[in-house]
Amino acid sequence: MFELIAQGPGADNRWRVEIKTNHPMELGREAHPLKADWDSQISRRHAIITLTEEDLLVERLAAARNPVFFGGTERDSFRLKPGEHFVIGSTTFMLTNEVALPTLDVPNPVTQRSYTAEFLRSNVEYVDSDRRIKVLNRLPDLISNSGSERELYTRFVNTLMEGIVSATSVAIFRQSDHPDGSRAATEVIHWDRRRLTSGDFSPSERLISQAIKEGQVVEHIWNQTRAGGPEYTMDMDNDWAFVCPLTGTATHGWGIYVTGKNRVSAIAGSDSASSSGELDLQGDIKFCELIGSTLQNLLEAQRLERRQSSLRSFFSPVVLEAFSDHDPEDVLTPKECEVSVLFCDLRGFSKASEQMAGDLLELLSRVSNSLGIMTHSILEHGGVIGDFHGDAAMGFWGWPLDQSDRAIRAIDASMQIKKEFARINSDPDHPLKDFQMGVGIATGPAVAGKIGTSDQVKVTAFGPVVNLASRLEGMTKWFGGSILLDEETVTQVRDQPHHFTLQRLGSFLPFGLRTPSVVHRVVPVDLTDPTILEKYDDALVKFESGRWSEAGETLAGLGDEPCSQFLLQYIRSHADCKPPMGFSGVIELSSK
Repeated sequence: MFELIAQGPGADNRWRVEIKTNHPMELGREAHPLKADWDSQISRRHAIITLTEEDLLVERLAAARNPVFFGGTERDSFRLKPGEHFVIGSTTFMLTNEVALPTLDVPNPVTQRSYTAEFLRSNVEYVDSDRRIKVLNRLPDLISNSGSERELYTRFVNTLMEGIVSATSVAIFRQSDHPDGSRAATEVIHWDRRRLTSGDFSPSERLISQAIKEGQVVEHIWNQTRAGGPEYTMDMDNDWAFVCPLTGTATHGWGIYVTGKNRVSAIAGSDSASSSGELDLQGDIKFCELIGSTLQNLLEAQRLERRQSSLRSFFSPVVLEAFSDHDPEDVLTPKECEVSVLFCDLRGFSKASEQMAGDLLELLSRVSNSLGIMTHSILEHGGVIGDFHGDAAMGFWGWPLDQSDRAIRAIDASMQIKKEFARINSDPDHPLKDFQMGVGIATGPAVAGKIGTSDQVKVTAFGPVVNLASRLEGMTKWFGGSILLDEETVTQVRDQPHHFTLQRLGSFLPFGLRTPSVVHRVVPVDLTDPTILEKYDDALVKFESGRWSEAGETLAGLGDEPCSQFLLQYIRSHADCKPPMGFSGVIELSSK
Protein backbone atom coordinates (compact mmCIF):
# COMPACT_ATOMS: atom_id res chain seq x y z
CA MET A 1 0.00 0.00 0.00
CA PHE A 2 1.40 3.38 -1.04
CA GLU A 3 0.74 6.45 1.08
CA LEU A 4 1.59 10.12 0.75
CA ILE A 5 2.61 11.81 4.00
CA ALA A 6 2.37 15.59 4.40
CA GLN A 7 4.21 17.43 7.19
CA GLY A 8 3.79 21.17 7.60
CA PRO A 9 5.48 23.58 10.02
CA GLY A 10 3.21 22.72 12.94
CA ALA A 11 2.95 19.41 14.74
CA ASP A 12 -0.72 19.16 13.82
CA ASN A 13 -0.08 20.12 10.16
CA ARG A 14 0.08 16.54 9.04
CA TRP A 15 -1.78 13.78 7.23
CA ARG A 16 -1.14 10.32 5.81
CA VAL A 17 -3.33 9.33 2.85
CA GLU A 18 -3.47 6.13 0.84
CA ILE A 19 -2.80 6.61 -2.87
CA LYS A 20 -4.43 4.22 -5.35
CA THR A 21 -2.87 3.15 -8.62
CA ASN A 22 -3.97 4.97 -11.79
CA HIS A 23 -6.25 7.25 -9.84
CA PRO A 24 -5.21 10.92 -10.37
CA MET A 25 -5.67 13.14 -7.32
CA GLU A 26 -5.44 16.88 -6.78
CA LEU A 27 -3.18 18.33 -4.12
CA GLY A 28 -3.79 21.84 -2.79
CA ARG A 29 -5.23 24.05 -0.09
CA GLU A 30 -8.81 23.13 -1.05
CA ALA A 31 -8.24 19.64 -2.44
CA HIS A 32 -9.64 16.54 -0.77
CA PRO A 33 -8.30 14.36 0.71
CA LEU A 34 -4.86 15.85 -0.17
CA LYS A 35 -5.73 19.13 1.53
CA ALA A 36 -2.87 21.20 2.97
CA ASP A 37 -4.75 24.30 4.09
CA TRP A 38 -2.16 25.28 6.69
CA ASP A 39 0.38 26.54 4.10
CA SER A 40 -0.30 29.84 2.31
CA GLN A 41 2.42 29.02 -0.24
CA ILE A 42 0.27 26.16 -1.55
CA SER A 43 -2.38 27.16 -4.09
CA ARG A 44 -5.99 26.00 -3.92
CA ARG A 45 -5.16 23.56 -6.74
CA HIS A 46 -1.42 23.12 -6.89
CA ALA A 47 -0.55 19.74 -8.41
CA ILE A 48 -1.90 16.49 -9.81
CA ILE A 49 -0.40 13.25 -8.54
CA THR A 50 -0.85 9.86 -10.21
CA LEU A 51 0.46 6.58 -8.86
CA THR A 52 1.73 4.12 -11.46
CA GLU A 53 2.95 0.58 -10.92
CA GLU A 54 6.50 1.87 -10.27
CA ASP A 55 6.38 5.42 -8.93
CA LEU A 56 4.35 8.57 -8.29
CA LEU A 57 4.02 11.11 -11.08
CA VAL A 58 3.78 14.69 -9.74
CA GLU A 59 2.67 17.46 -12.15
CA ARG A 60 2.50 21.10 -11.12
CA LEU A 61 -0.67 22.83 -12.37
CA ALA A 62 -0.36 26.01 -14.44
CA ALA A 63 -2.49 27.93 -11.92
CA ALA A 64 -0.10 27.14 -9.03
CA ARG A 65 1.61 30.32 -7.84
CA ASN A 66 4.68 28.80 -6.18
CA PRO A 67 7.21 26.21 -7.33
CA VAL A 68 7.51 22.55 -6.38
CA PHE A 69 10.99 21.45 -5.26
CA PHE A 70 12.28 17.92 -5.81
CA GLY A 71 15.87 17.02 -4.95
CA GLY A 72 16.51 20.68 -4.15
CA THR A 73 15.53 21.75 -7.67
CA GLU A 74 12.42 23.53 -8.90
CA ARG A 75 10.48 21.06 -11.04
CA ASP A 76 7.15 21.16 -12.89
CA SER A 77 6.98 17.40 -13.43
CA PHE A 78 8.89 14.49 -11.88
CA ARG A 79 8.55 10.93 -10.64
CA LEU A 80 8.79 10.04 -6.97
CA LYS A 81 10.05 6.73 -5.60
CA PRO A 82 9.09 5.37 -2.13
CA GLY A 83 11.21 7.10 0.49
CA GLU A 84 11.64 10.24 -1.64
CA HIS A 85 9.97 13.58 -0.99
CA PHE A 86 9.14 16.95 -2.52
CA VAL A 87 8.51 20.36 -0.96
CA ILE A 88 5.97 23.13 -1.54
CA GLY A 89 6.37 26.20 0.65
CA SER A 90 7.09 24.95 4.16
CA THR A 91 5.40 21.57 3.69
CA THR A 92 7.16 18.32 2.86
CA PHE A 93 5.40 15.49 1.00
CA MET A 94 6.87 11.99 1.16
CA LEU A 95 5.87 8.80 -0.66
CA THR A 96 6.05 5.63 1.39
CA ASN A 97 5.05 2.00 1.04
CA GLU A 98 5.57 1.10 4.70
CA VAL A 99 3.37 -1.53 6.25
CA ALA A 100 2.15 -2.02 9.82
CA LEU A 101 2.33 -5.67 10.82
CA PRO A 102 1.92 -6.67 14.48
CA THR A 103 4.54 -9.22 15.47
CA LEU A 104 5.33 -11.66 18.27
CA ASP A 105 9.06 -11.34 17.56
CA VAL A 106 9.76 -8.97 20.45
CA PRO A 107 11.78 -9.37 23.65
CA ASN A 108 10.13 -9.84 27.00
CA PRO A 109 9.68 -6.49 28.72
CA VAL A 110 11.99 -5.50 31.57
CA THR A 111 9.05 -3.72 33.20
CA GLN A 112 5.35 -4.33 32.77
CA ARG A 113 2.55 -2.35 34.38
CA SER A 114 -1.23 -2.20 34.05
CA TYR A 115 -3.43 0.80 34.78
CA THR A 116 -7.17 1.06 35.17
CA ALA A 117 -8.98 4.11 33.84
CA GLU A 118 -10.07 4.95 37.39
CA PHE A 119 -6.46 4.95 38.63
CA LEU A 120 -5.28 7.20 35.80
CA ARG A 121 -8.07 9.71 36.31
CA SER A 122 -7.79 9.83 40.10
CA ASN A 123 -4.06 9.44 40.83
CA VAL A 124 -2.08 10.75 37.87
CA GLU A 125 -1.43 14.41 37.14
CA TYR A 126 0.00 15.92 33.99
CA VAL A 127 3.51 17.34 34.15
CA ASP A 128 2.82 19.76 31.26
CA SER A 129 -0.91 20.28 31.62
CA ASP A 130 -0.99 23.70 29.89
CA ARG A 131 0.38 22.30 26.62
CA ARG A 132 -1.92 19.29 26.70
CA ILE A 133 -4.95 21.48 27.40
CA LYS A 134 -4.12 23.53 24.31
CA VAL A 135 -4.00 20.33 22.28
CA LEU A 136 -7.33 19.17 23.72
CA ASN A 137 -8.98 22.52 23.02
CA ARG A 138 -8.49 21.95 19.29
CA LEU A 139 -10.01 18.48 19.37
CA PRO A 140 -13.71 19.51 18.90
CA ASP A 141 -12.85 21.44 15.73
CA LEU A 142 -10.73 18.58 14.43
CA ILE A 143 -13.63 16.18 14.93
CA SER A 144 -16.30 18.42 13.41
CA ASN A 145 -14.14 19.18 10.35
CA SER A 146 -13.35 15.54 9.60
CA GLY A 147 -14.98 14.64 6.31
CA SER A 148 -14.49 10.87 6.57
CA GLU A 149 -13.60 8.12 9.02
CA ARG A 150 -10.09 7.97 7.57
CA GLU A 151 -9.63 11.68 8.17
CA LEU A 152 -11.03 11.31 11.68
CA TYR A 153 -8.50 8.58 12.56
CA THR A 154 -5.71 10.66 11.05
CA ARG A 155 -6.58 13.62 13.24
CA PHE A 156 -6.83 11.54 16.40
CA VAL A 157 -3.40 10.02 15.73
CA ASN A 158 -1.95 13.47 15.05
CA THR A 159 -3.45 14.76 18.31
CA LEU A 160 -1.85 11.91 20.25
CA MET A 161 1.57 12.54 18.69
CA GLU A 162 1.28 16.24 19.48
CA GLY A 163 0.25 15.57 23.08
CA ILE A 164 2.80 12.80 23.75
CA VAL A 165 6.11 14.38 22.76
CA SER A 166 8.21 11.27 23.40
CA ALA A 167 6.04 9.06 21.15
CA THR A 168 7.64 8.05 17.87
CA SER A 169 4.67 6.11 16.46
CA VAL A 170 0.93 5.88 17.17
CA ALA A 171 -1.58 3.40 15.78
CA ILE A 172 -5.30 2.73 16.04
CA PHE A 173 -5.92 -1.00 15.71
CA ARG A 174 -8.71 -3.55 15.81
CA GLN A 175 -8.33 -7.14 17.03
CA SER A 176 -10.84 -9.83 16.14
CA ASP A 177 -11.08 -13.55 16.90
CA HIS A 178 -10.97 -16.08 14.12
CA PRO A 179 -14.21 -18.06 13.68
CA ASP A 180 -12.35 -21.29 14.47
CA GLY A 181 -11.23 -19.93 17.85
CA SER A 182 -7.55 -19.65 16.88
CA ARG A 183 -5.31 -16.72 17.75
CA ALA A 184 -6.82 -13.27 17.34
CA ALA A 185 -5.93 -11.30 14.22
CA THR A 186 -4.85 -7.67 14.57
CA GLU A 187 -5.56 -5.07 11.90
CA VAL A 188 -3.90 -1.67 12.04
CA ILE A 189 -6.64 0.76 10.99
CA HIS A 190 -4.42 3.84 10.84
CA TRP A 191 -0.94 4.65 12.05
CA ASP A 192 1.73 7.29 11.71
CA ARG A 193 5.19 8.10 13.00
CA ARG A 194 6.73 11.38 13.93
CA ARG A 195 9.70 11.31 11.54
CA LEU A 196 9.50 11.36 7.75
CA THR A 197 11.37 8.13 7.24
CA SER A 198 10.87 4.76 5.64
CA GLY A 199 10.59 1.46 7.42
CA ASP A 200 7.82 -0.88 8.45
CA PHE A 201 5.99 -0.53 11.75
CA SER A 202 5.93 -3.67 13.92
CA PRO A 203 3.86 -3.21 17.08
CA SER A 204 3.99 -5.94 19.72
CA GLU A 205 1.07 -8.30 19.24
CA ARG A 206 1.76 -9.74 22.69
CA LEU A 207 1.21 -6.33 24.27
CA ILE A 208 -1.93 -5.72 22.19
CA SER A 209 -3.49 -9.05 23.14
CA GLN A 210 -2.72 -8.58 26.83
CA ALA A 211 -4.30 -5.12 26.97
CA ILE A 212 -7.42 -6.22 25.09
CA LYS A 213 -7.79 -9.29 27.32
CA GLU A 214 -7.36 -7.31 30.59
CA GLY A 215 -9.48 -4.37 29.40
CA GLN A 216 -7.04 -1.87 30.86
CA VAL A 217 -3.93 0.03 29.81
CA VAL A 218 -0.80 -2.14 29.72
CA GLU A 219 2.71 -0.68 29.52
CA HIS A 220 5.84 -2.56 28.39
CA ILE A 221 9.34 -1.14 28.81
CA TRP A 222 12.28 -2.79 27.09
CA ASN A 223 15.95 -2.29 27.94
CA GLN A 224 17.47 -2.25 24.48
CA THR A 225 20.99 -2.86 25.84
CA ARG A 226 19.76 -6.14 27.35
CA ALA A 227 17.35 -7.14 24.61
CA GLY A 228 19.81 -9.37 22.81
CA GLY A 229 21.04 -7.33 19.85
CA PRO A 230 19.81 -5.85 16.61
CA GLU A 231 17.14 -8.48 15.92
CA TYR A 232 14.79 -6.51 18.19
CA THR A 233 14.56 -3.23 16.28
CA MET A 234 10.99 -2.55 17.49
CA ASP A 235 10.31 0.34 15.13
CA MET A 236 13.40 2.58 15.23
CA ASP A 237 14.78 1.08 18.46
CA ASN A 238 11.93 2.18 20.71
CA ASP A 239 12.28 1.24 24.34
CA TRP A 240 8.71 1.51 25.56
CA ALA A 241 5.13 1.05 24.37
CA PHE A 242 1.68 0.98 25.87
CA VAL A 243 -1.77 0.01 24.64
CA CYS A 244 -4.96 1.79 25.64
CA PRO A 245 -7.95 -0.46 24.88
CA LEU A 246 -11.26 1.03 23.75
CA THR A 247 -13.84 -0.95 25.69
CA GLY A 248 -17.11 0.27 24.19
CA THR A 249 -19.64 -1.84 22.32
CA ALA A 250 -18.83 -0.18 18.99
CA THR A 251 -15.08 -0.52 19.62
CA HIS A 252 -14.86 -4.09 20.88
CA GLY A 253 -11.29 -5.26 20.29
CA TRP A 254 -10.11 -1.74 19.39
CA GLY A 255 -7.21 0.05 21.00
CA ILE A 256 -4.49 2.67 20.64
CA TYR A 257 -0.84 1.61 20.44
CA VAL A 258 1.77 4.21 21.39
CA THR A 259 5.50 3.55 21.28
CA GLY A 260 8.56 5.75 21.86
CA LYS A 261 12.02 6.00 23.37
CA ASN A 262 14.13 7.90 25.90
CA ARG A 263 12.43 6.38 28.93
CA VAL A 264 15.22 3.87 29.76
CA SER A 265 16.55 6.12 32.51
CA ALA A 266 13.27 5.72 34.32
CA ILE A 267 13.80 1.98 34.74
CA ALA A 268 17.57 1.91 35.25
CA GLY A 269 17.08 1.18 38.91
CA SER A 270 19.11 4.10 40.26
CA ASP A 271 17.78 6.49 42.84
CA SER A 272 18.69 9.39 40.60
CA ALA A 273 16.28 8.17 37.98
CA SER A 274 13.60 7.89 40.70
CA SER A 275 10.15 8.33 39.23
CA SER A 276 10.36 11.44 37.08
CA GLY A 277 10.46 9.59 33.76
CA GLU A 278 7.91 7.07 34.96
CA LEU A 279 5.56 9.84 36.07
CA ASP A 280 5.98 11.46 32.65
CA LEU A 281 4.94 8.21 30.98
CA GLN A 282 1.95 7.88 33.28
CA GLY A 283 0.91 11.36 32.22
CA ASP A 284 1.25 10.27 28.59
CA ILE A 285 -0.86 7.21 29.33
CA LYS A 286 -3.51 9.34 31.04
CA PHE A 287 -3.60 11.68 28.02
CA CYS A 288 -3.97 8.72 25.66
CA GLU A 289 -6.75 7.24 27.81
CA LEU A 290 -8.62 10.56 27.62
CA ILE A 291 -8.22 10.79 23.83
CA GLY A 292 -9.15 7.13 23.52
CA SER A 293 -12.32 7.66 25.56
CA THR A 294 -13.25 10.55 23.27
CA LEU A 295 -12.74 8.41 20.17
CA GLN A 296 -14.66 5.54 21.76
CA ASN A 297 -17.62 7.76 22.67
CA LEU A 298 -17.62 9.31 19.21
CA LEU A 299 -17.67 5.91 17.51
CA GLU A 300 -20.42 4.78 19.90
CA ALA A 301 -22.46 7.85 18.93
CA GLN A 302 -21.84 7.18 15.22
CA ARG A 303 -22.85 3.53 15.70
CA LEU A 304 -26.05 4.61 17.45
CA GLU A 305 -26.79 7.12 14.70
CA ARG A 306 -26.25 4.49 12.00
CA ARG A 307 -28.42 2.07 13.94
CA GLN A 308 -31.18 4.63 14.32
CA SER A 309 -30.88 5.60 10.65
CA SER A 310 -31.30 1.98 9.63
CA LEU A 311 -34.24 1.60 12.00
CA ARG A 312 -36.04 4.71 10.76
CA SER A 313 -37.28 2.73 7.78
CA PHE A 314 -38.82 0.17 10.12
CA PHE A 315 -39.85 2.08 13.25
CA SER A 316 -41.65 5.35 13.83
CA PRO A 317 -39.81 8.14 15.69
CA VAL A 318 -41.96 7.61 18.79
CA VAL A 319 -40.79 3.97 18.89
CA LEU A 320 -37.15 5.00 18.47
CA GLU A 321 -37.66 7.48 21.30
CA ALA A 322 -38.85 4.64 23.52
CA PHE A 323 -35.77 2.62 22.50
CA SER A 324 -33.50 5.36 23.86
CA ASP A 325 -34.83 4.93 27.39
CA HIS A 326 -35.79 1.25 27.49
CA ASP A 327 -34.60 -2.11 26.22
CA PRO A 328 -35.98 -2.54 22.67
CA GLU A 329 -37.14 -6.07 23.51
CA ASP A 330 -39.18 -4.72 26.43
CA VAL A 331 -40.62 -1.96 24.26
CA LEU A 332 -41.67 -4.35 21.50
CA THR A 333 -43.15 -7.00 23.78
CA PRO A 334 -46.93 -7.03 23.06
CA LYS A 335 -49.02 -5.38 25.73
CA GLU A 336 -52.61 -4.24 26.14
CA CYS A 337 -53.11 -0.49 25.98
CA GLU A 338 -55.62 2.15 24.96
CA VAL A 339 -55.07 3.27 21.38
CA SER A 340 -56.60 5.43 18.69
CA VAL A 341 -56.43 3.68 15.31
CA LEU A 342 -56.56 5.45 11.94
CA PHE A 343 -57.30 3.72 8.64
CA CYS A 344 -56.79 5.76 5.48
CA ASP A 345 -57.69 4.42 2.04
CA LEU A 346 -57.37 5.80 -1.48
CA ARG A 347 -60.52 6.45 -3.45
CA GLY A 348 -60.19 6.03 -7.20
CA PHE A 349 -57.42 3.45 -6.98
CA SER A 350 -59.41 0.66 -8.63
CA LYS A 351 -60.30 2.87 -11.58
CA ALA A 352 -56.72 4.06 -11.93
CA SER A 353 -55.37 0.50 -11.79
CA GLU A 354 -57.63 -0.49 -14.69
CA GLN A 355 -56.60 2.53 -16.74
CA MET A 356 -52.90 1.98 -16.05
CA ALA A 357 -52.80 -1.81 -16.38
CA GLY A 358 -50.09 -1.42 -19.03
CA ASP A 359 -47.83 0.66 -16.80
CA LEU A 360 -47.87 -0.95 -13.38
CA LEU A 361 -44.58 0.65 -12.27
CA GLU A 362 -46.05 4.12 -12.80
CA LEU A 363 -49.17 3.02 -10.91
CA LEU A 364 -46.99 1.75 -8.06
CA SER A 365 -45.14 5.05 -7.99
CA ARG A 366 -48.41 6.98 -7.66
CA VAL A 367 -49.72 4.70 -4.93
CA SER A 368 -46.40 4.92 -3.07
CA ASN A 369 -46.48 8.70 -3.22
CA SER A 370 -50.05 8.72 -1.95
CA LEU A 371 -49.18 6.38 0.91
CA GLY A 372 -46.22 8.65 1.62
CA ILE A 373 -48.60 11.55 2.23
CA MET A 374 -50.54 9.42 4.71
CA THR A 375 -47.51 8.07 6.57
CA HIS A 376 -45.85 11.49 6.75
CA SER A 377 -48.89 12.97 8.46
CA ILE A 378 -49.20 10.02 10.86
CA LEU A 379 -45.54 10.26 11.86
CA GLU A 380 -45.59 14.04 12.09
CA HIS A 381 -48.35 13.79 14.69
CA GLY A 382 -46.50 11.22 16.79
CA GLY A 383 -48.19 8.08 15.48
CA VAL A 384 -46.90 4.62 14.65
CA ILE A 385 -47.26 3.08 11.18
CA GLY A 386 -48.97 -0.24 11.89
CA ASP A 387 -49.49 -1.74 8.46
CA PHE A 388 -50.16 -1.26 4.77
CA HIS A 389 -53.11 -2.91 3.04
CA GLY A 390 -52.60 -2.43 -0.69
CA ASP A 391 -53.69 1.17 -1.20
CA ALA A 392 -54.44 1.81 2.49
CA ALA A 393 -52.32 2.71 5.50
CA MET A 394 -52.98 2.07 9.18
CA GLY A 395 -51.53 4.16 11.99
CA PHE A 396 -52.15 4.28 15.70
CA TRP A 397 -51.44 6.33 18.82
CA GLY A 398 -51.07 5.36 22.49
CA TRP A 399 -48.13 2.94 22.12
CA PRO A 400 -45.31 2.45 23.00
CA LEU A 401 -45.65 5.65 25.03
CA ASP A 402 -48.99 6.57 26.56
CA GLN A 403 -50.51 9.58 24.81
CA SER A 404 -53.44 11.17 26.61
CA ASP A 405 -54.15 13.23 23.46
CA ARG A 406 -54.01 10.21 21.15
CA ALA A 407 -57.48 10.82 19.70
CA ILE A 408 -56.87 14.47 18.87
CA ARG A 409 -53.53 13.53 17.29
CA ALA A 410 -55.26 10.99 15.06
CA ILE A 411 -57.86 13.53 13.94
CA ASP A 412 -55.25 16.21 13.29
CA ALA A 413 -53.26 13.76 11.17
CA SER A 414 -56.36 12.84 9.16
CA MET A 415 -57.21 16.49 8.55
CA GLN A 416 -53.68 17.13 7.32
CA ILE A 417 -54.00 14.20 4.90
CA LYS A 418 -57.35 15.49 3.66
CA LYS A 419 -55.94 19.00 3.21
CA GLU A 420 -52.96 17.72 1.22
CA PHE A 421 -55.16 15.70 -1.14
CA ALA A 422 -57.42 18.73 -1.62
CA ARG A 423 -54.35 20.76 -2.62
CA ILE A 424 -53.27 18.04 -5.05
CA ASN A 425 -56.68 17.90 -6.70
CA SER A 426 -56.58 21.63 -7.33
CA ASP A 427 -53.59 21.09 -9.63
CA PRO A 428 -54.80 19.62 -12.97
CA ASP A 429 -51.27 18.43 -13.85
CA HIS A 430 -50.47 16.68 -10.59
CA PRO A 431 -49.83 12.92 -11.06
CA LEU A 432 -51.96 12.13 -7.99
CA LYS A 433 -54.95 14.13 -9.19
CA ASP A 434 -58.31 12.33 -8.94
CA PHE A 435 -57.22 10.29 -5.94
CA GLN A 436 -59.52 10.92 -3.01
CA MET A 437 -59.19 9.54 0.49
CA GLY A 438 -61.36 8.26 3.29
CA VAL A 439 -60.41 7.97 6.95
CA GLY A 440 -61.86 5.95 9.80
CA ILE A 441 -60.73 6.48 13.41
CA ALA A 442 -61.68 4.34 16.41
CA THR A 443 -60.44 4.36 20.00
CA GLY A 444 -60.33 1.52 22.48
CA PRO A 445 -58.23 -1.26 23.99
CA ALA A 446 -55.86 -3.24 21.78
CA VAL A 447 -52.73 -5.34 21.99
CA ALA A 448 -49.81 -3.46 20.45
CA GLY A 449 -46.20 -4.41 19.86
CA LYS A 450 -44.28 -7.03 17.93
CA ILE A 451 -47.01 -9.34 16.65
CA GLY A 452 -46.68 -12.31 14.33
CA THR A 453 -45.25 -15.82 14.10
CA SER A 454 -41.81 -17.32 14.55
CA ASP A 455 -41.26 -16.83 10.82
CA GLN A 456 -42.38 -13.23 10.42
CA VAL A 457 -43.35 -10.39 12.74
CA LYS A 458 -44.40 -6.77 12.42
CA VAL A 459 -45.06 -3.91 14.80
CA THR A 460 -48.77 -3.22 14.81
CA ALA A 461 -51.97 -3.13 16.90
CA PHE A 462 -54.50 -5.95 17.15
CA GLY A 463 -58.06 -6.04 18.42
CA PRO A 464 -61.71 -5.14 17.69
CA VAL A 465 -60.87 -1.43 17.66
CA VAL A 466 -58.69 -2.01 14.59
CA ASN A 467 -61.55 -3.75 12.77
CA LEU A 468 -63.92 -0.94 13.70
CA ALA A 469 -61.54 1.74 12.34
CA SER A 470 -61.31 -0.25 9.09
CA ARG A 471 -65.10 -0.49 8.83
CA LEU A 472 -65.49 3.23 9.49
CA GLU A 473 -63.02 3.97 6.73
CA GLY A 474 -65.06 1.76 4.39
CA MET A 475 -68.21 3.73 5.22
CA THR A 476 -66.68 6.99 4.01
CA LYS A 477 -67.50 6.14 0.39
CA TRP A 478 -71.15 6.88 1.26
CA PHE A 479 -70.35 10.15 3.00
CA GLY A 480 -68.22 12.01 0.47
CA GLY A 481 -64.73 11.02 1.60
CA SER A 482 -65.34 12.15 5.15
CA ILE A 483 -63.34 11.48 8.29
CA LEU A 484 -65.51 9.17 10.42
CA LEU A 485 -65.11 8.61 14.16
CA ASP A 486 -66.54 6.20 16.69
CA GLU A 487 -68.21 7.39 19.91
CA GLU A 488 -65.17 6.72 22.15
CA THR A 489 -62.94 8.92 19.98
CA VAL A 490 -65.53 11.70 20.16
CA THR A 491 -65.76 11.33 23.93
CA GLN A 492 -62.00 11.77 24.31
CA VAL A 493 -61.77 14.90 22.15
CA ARG A 494 -65.02 16.60 23.17
CA ASP A 495 -63.49 18.36 26.20
CA GLN A 496 -60.18 19.14 24.49
CA PRO A 497 -59.53 22.30 22.45
CA HIS A 498 -60.02 21.55 18.78
CA HIS A 499 -60.47 23.37 15.48
CA PHE A 500 -63.21 21.28 13.89
CA THR A 501 -66.89 20.50 14.28
CA LEU A 502 -68.23 17.05 15.12
CA GLN A 503 -71.43 15.94 13.39
CA ARG A 504 -73.31 12.86 14.60
CA LEU A 505 -74.38 10.77 11.60
CA GLY A 506 -76.31 8.12 13.50
CA SER A 507 -75.96 4.61 14.93
CA PHE A 508 -74.60 2.00 12.53
CA LEU A 509 -73.92 -1.71 12.60
CA PRO A 510 -70.98 -2.09 10.21
CA PHE A 511 -70.92 -5.16 8.01
CA GLY A 512 -69.31 -8.13 9.78
CA LEU A 513 -69.51 -6.63 13.27
CA ARG A 514 -71.94 -7.46 16.08
CA THR A 515 -71.95 -4.25 18.07
CA PRO A 516 -73.53 -1.02 16.78
CA SER A 517 -71.46 2.12 16.92
CA VAL A 518 -72.47 5.76 17.04
CA VAL A 519 -70.65 7.37 14.13
CA HIS A 520 -69.58 11.01 13.81
CA ARG A 521 -67.84 12.85 11.07
CA VAL A 522 -65.27 15.64 11.28
CA VAL A 523 -66.18 18.90 9.59
CA PRO A 524 -63.51 21.62 9.30
CA VAL A 525 -64.63 24.85 10.97
CA ASP A 526 -64.20 26.88 7.78
CA LEU A 527 -66.50 24.46 5.88
CA THR A 528 -69.21 24.28 8.51
CA ASP A 529 -72.71 25.53 7.63
CA PRO A 530 -74.55 25.63 10.99
CA THR A 531 -77.95 25.64 9.25
CA ILE A 532 -77.29 22.38 7.37
CA LEU A 533 -75.86 20.72 10.49
CA GLU A 534 -78.89 21.73 12.54
CA LYS A 535 -81.38 20.52 9.93
CA TYR A 536 -79.54 17.19 9.55
CA ASP A 537 -79.52 16.73 13.32
CA ASP A 538 -83.26 17.44 13.41
CA ALA A 539 -83.87 14.93 10.59
CA LEU A 540 -81.72 12.32 12.38
CA VAL A 541 -83.77 12.62 15.56
CA LYS A 542 -86.95 12.10 13.54
CA PHE A 543 -85.37 9.15 11.70
CA GLU A 544 -84.27 7.39 14.90
CA SER A 545 -87.71 7.89 16.48
CA GLY A 546 -89.37 6.21 13.47
CA ARG A 547 -90.83 9.38 11.91
CA TRP A 548 -89.30 8.65 8.53
CA SER A 549 -91.73 10.66 6.46
CA GLU A 550 -90.91 13.86 8.38
CA ALA A 551 -87.21 13.04 8.31
CA GLY A 552 -87.34 12.52 4.53
CA GLU A 553 -88.96 15.93 3.94
CA THR A 554 -86.21 17.66 5.94
CA LEU A 555 -83.42 15.73 4.23
CA ALA A 556 -84.81 16.42 0.76
CA GLY A 557 -84.43 20.13 1.44
CA LEU A 558 -80.68 19.78 2.07
CA GLY A 559 -79.81 19.20 -1.60
CA ASP A 560 -76.94 16.89 -2.60
CA GLU A 561 -75.10 17.02 0.72
CA PRO A 562 -73.62 13.44 0.95
CA CYS A 563 -74.69 12.56 4.50
CA SER A 564 -78.24 13.75 3.89
CA GLN A 565 -78.40 11.90 0.58
CA PHE A 566 -77.24 8.64 2.21
CA LEU A 567 -79.91 8.80 4.91
CA LEU A 568 -82.57 9.82 2.41
CA GLN A 569 -81.71 6.90 0.10
CA TYR A 570 -81.79 4.52 3.06
CA ILE A 571 -85.34 5.67 3.88
CA ARG A 572 -86.46 5.34 0.26
CA SER A 573 -85.01 1.80 0.02
CA HIS A 574 -87.72 0.56 2.41
CA ALA A 575 -91.33 -0.13 1.47
CA ASP A 576 -93.51 2.95 1.74
CA CYS A 577 -90.49 4.75 3.26
CA LYS A 578 -91.42 3.33 6.63
CA PRO A 579 -89.14 1.77 9.27
CA PRO A 580 -89.16 -2.05 9.46
CA MET A 581 -90.76 -3.87 12.37
CA GLY A 582 -88.67 -3.60 15.54
CA PHE A 583 -86.56 -0.71 14.22
CA SER A 584 -84.24 0.51 17.04
CA GLY A 585 -82.68 3.49 15.29
CA VAL A 586 -79.63 1.46 14.14
CA ILE A 587 -78.69 1.39 10.44
CA GLU A 588 -77.45 -2.08 9.48
CA LEU A 589 -74.97 -2.08 6.61
CA SER A 590 -75.05 -5.02 4.19
CA SER A 591 -71.56 -4.51 2.74
CA LYS A 592 -68.19 -3.03 3.62
